[in-house]
Amino acid sequence: MQKNILWYFESFNFLDSLSMKEKMELSDRAKMIEAKKNQIIYLPSDISNSIYFLKKGKVKISSFSDDGKEMIYAILGPGEIFGELAIIGQENREQIAATTENALICYVDVREFENFLATHPRLSLQITKLIGFRLMKVRSRLERMWFKSASERVKSLLLDLIDEHGIKIGDEREIRLNLTHQDIANLAATTRQTVTTTLNDLERSNIITYDRRRILVRNPKALE
Repeated sequence: MQKNILWYFESFNFLDSLSMKEKMELSDRAKMIEAKKNQIIYLPSDISNSIYFLKKGKVKISSFSDDGKEMIYAILGPGEIFGELAIIGQENREQIAATTENALICYVDVREFENFLATHPRLSLQITKLIGFRLMKVRSRLERMWFKSASERVKSLLLDLIDEHGIKIGDEREIRLNLTHQDIANLAATTRQTVTTTLNDLERSNIITYDRRRILVRNPKALE
């Protein structure tokens, strides 16, 4: 199992600053789980006691309002971490983390990870930058909600998805996330009807083609 976990950590770019020996040290502190589609990893109010590394599959980070509306904060793919706010003192989770497909996830106890970071300042700096980057994305998203129309938010979301998950095919970009119109609405903080109308308009303009399995953005600049 340790050998498998070591192989697991070798696929994370932000761990490139670690030597093979250091990755082995980290793997000694880690455990691995094979999660099924739609499996809950943690819920709001759960104790923030682990940091998670996603090797395979997708994980959705979301929350629900009092009236049952879902807000999706991120769709994470292989090579990303989540639950990282535990490092900066979050005692209890505030969001839901759940798989959207079968996934392979490794996790490390937050105290063990903090001890590891204390002796690896370059990795600690990278984690700090990651947390800052994600907080900036949240702020940017809030600004969109205040200052952009619903259709503009959908277009901005597509640009974000290109940056995070886009596969380059010539001048085009392909997003393979199996997103429903409702998922996109929850990500863009708008309604399903607005998403449907906006995507149809973009498709008629030959800016995108869309189905349940993927979004092909033919002209990314037209979304700006």
